[in-house]
Amino acid sequence: MTMDIAERNKNLLDTVDARTRLAGSNKMEILLFSLGTRETFGINVFKVREVGRTPHITKTPNMPRGVEGLVSLRGNVIPVLSLVSFLDIKDKPTERGQTMMVAEYSKRTLGFLVHEVDRIIRVDWEKVRAPESVLSSNQGLITAITELENGTLVSLLDVEQILANAFGEALIVDVPKAQVSEDTGVFFVDDSIVARRKISEVFDKLGVKHKHATNGLEAWGRLQGLAAHAQQTGALLRDAVRLILVDAEMPEMDGYVLTKNIKADSRFDGIPVVMHSSLSSEANRAMGQAVGVDAYVAKFDAEVLADTLRPLLER
Repeated sequence: MTMDIAERNKNLLDTVDARTRLAGSNKMEILLFSLGTRETFGINVFKVREVGRTPHITKTPNMPRGVEGLVSLRGNVIPVLSLVSFLDIKDKPTERGQTMMVAEYSKRTLGFLVHEVDRIIRVDWEKVRAPESVLSSNQGLITAITELENGTLVSLLDVEQILANAFGEALIVDVPKAQVSEDTGVFFVDDSIVARRKISEVFDKLGVKHKHATNGLEAWGRLQGLAAHAQQTGALLRDAVRLILVDAEMPEMDGYVLTKNIKADSRFDGIPVVMHSSLSSEANRAMGQAVGVDAYVAKFDAEVLADTLRPLLER
């Protein structure tokens, strides 16, 4: 039986109040799944449209490693990736997963083969940790770790990195430089290694200095430090931080709460906040607007990102 998660998400987010409560709660909902091993994995439920039995997959020539082939889904042809093939897991099964999650990343629909799905849980982002302290050969593909009440660890996959491994990283086109002074600085935060690399390239091409953090809590601490320093020296904070770019999903503090904190602090008045997320649906765009972002950009299109940032930097 197909689990229509897209309809569930639509019902959950069908009012502005519901979107605001979820966006400001520092909580996320995770769909738990297995890859046929003892490990438990999770994916943000708002990225998943539906879950069902694996359909017939058509093999095509020259498919990248981990890409099983193509399926036709309601008139659309989408690639199907076997998630277990990207991970270095001991005793991983050799058979193809019999369950397919249909997910949307950055306006792109994909099928992910898994062994089985379990249930949807709600967790506090503050209980989600970065994986640096976890001894794992999959650190590059695991963006965060959380723990269930029974002690089970749940690994959240860095799907952006998996897609980069499968299809290659997005090319950064030549974009015009922003008409700003040489000392113009910006601050951005993203928990994905590949995303931070691509964002840095865009700012480099715009000719803008940049600093970054790897999660929302770290970002808020560093931003408060910059604000305190500006107060002590009598400088304008906007001279040091012309713009703040935030991801939506991040360990310890998500981008929605981070944005609310920034907008509630008068020291950051006049500094635009742009949300840059692989959660590209209109519902998630509305969640960003509910907490006050000045712009929302779906990952990852370097030209669109640059075109969005440039007028905000130049004003």
